[in-house]
Amino acid sequence: MTEARRIAVVGGGYAGMAAAVELTRAGAKVQVFEASRTLGGRARAVELDGQRLDNGAHILAGAYAETLRLMHLIDAPAGVRRHPLHLEYPGEMRIVAPTRLSAPLHLAWALISARGLSWTEKLAAIGFMNRLKAIRFRLAEDVTAAALLAGQPARLRRYLWEPLCLATLNTPAQQASAQVFANVLRDTLGADRRASDMLLPVTDLSALFPEPAARYVETHGGQIKRGTRVQAVARRDGNYYLDGDGPYEQAILAVAPYHLPALIGGLPELAALSRQVAESSFQPIVTCYLRYAEPVRLPWPMVGVAGGNAQWLFDLGALRQLPGTIAAVISARGPHQQLEHGELAARIHDEIVRIVPGLAPPVWHRVVVEQRATFDCTPGLRRPPTATALPGLWLAGDYVASDYPATIETAVRSGVRAATSALEQAPSHQM
Repeated sequence: MTEARRIAVVGGGYAGMAAAVELTRAGAKVQVFEASRTLGGRARAVELDGQRLDNGAHILAGAYAETLRLMHLIDAPAGVRRHPLHLEYPGEMRIVAPTRLSAPLHLAWALISARGLSWTEKLAAIGFMNRLKAIRFRLAEDVTAAALLAGQPARLRRYLWEPLCLATLNTPAQQASAQVFANVLRDTLGADRRASDMLLPVTDLSALFPEPAARYVETHGGQIKRGTRVQAVARRDGNYYLDGDGPYEQAILAVAPYHLPALIGGLPELAALSRQVAESSFQPIVTCYLRYAEPVRLPWPMVGVAGGNAQWLFDLGALRQLPGTIAAVISARGPHQQLEHGELAARIHDEIVRIVPGLAPPVWHRVVVEQRATFDCTPGLRRPPTATALPGLWLAGDYVASDYPATIETAVRSGVRAATSALEQAPSHQM
């Protein structure tokens, strides 16, 4: 009979758990090593004063095909609420896509019926998308997103394009890759109607996919080793050893990029990869949670803030049955980093009051900072491929070469790609 292939996955984030699920589905014997007790990596649950929240607020899109496929495969509990595209800056702008029109009419109608935009601005937005479609979203040269948007009216840039760029690439438009931003627009606003849907989590990010994935892997004979940090990967006789544990025929390294150089430091064949990754720069994500004594209702579960510290507000009373709790998200570097947490929370409260007048100050706040949440998604950035210079050793993570920025879907796709590569290369053994 054929012996199950023994493959190690280092890292229990979205990339690592996606790889583990795909390997398990194919019958491989999988061992996952995760340094933390909590699965999810840089998109995980955190305990704050007895309340299970997240290290950063994230949403999914209807275009997240691989994430949704794996969630269905493992029978994950319904953890997201699907809404048609809805972008709202209270009192400034509101764009809502209809549910009964197919692409591209859904986007055209959403822009034509948008509140807070003039006809000149509406037509400019439609023209911008049509020009991108005409060149199939492929730019002759990768420039900054700001350069790509230079001809758009200032109000459109302020309330539509630049916030979308910052939210998806976690890099300001002045430094962000125009080509990667165009890829995002291609597969969301420029694709079928459901691709542009917004999937808002109604549970924490660990429970959304990584924890159900772990149950699937363990139920099918795999093992999840939590609280087990792998310090180094070694290779002997064509097999891989993780701090001496092994042998493994193959290994998938699904750790954050800044952990990779130390992990592969003993493999001289990967010196160039180590140098490349070590030169990467990163952007933070700050999430400020504010809890109020009274129930708070935003105009919609997720609304934008312009001209302040917060960029997006999430109504966790509407989404997570946490009445009076608001999550404020700030992407990328900025002046907010110079503020003490208490001062930042106070300023964000003032921004919320502009939307909910008369709201008393919060009774509780916490600021969660993910200092290296994503890589700097800049023009022409070289990202490492899935395959390494060593056979049977693969990379997975949102920083691995892809059309997309560092998102949950990017991480999941990279994990699936690494698992598929491993399965295609893995030899069969006869017993």
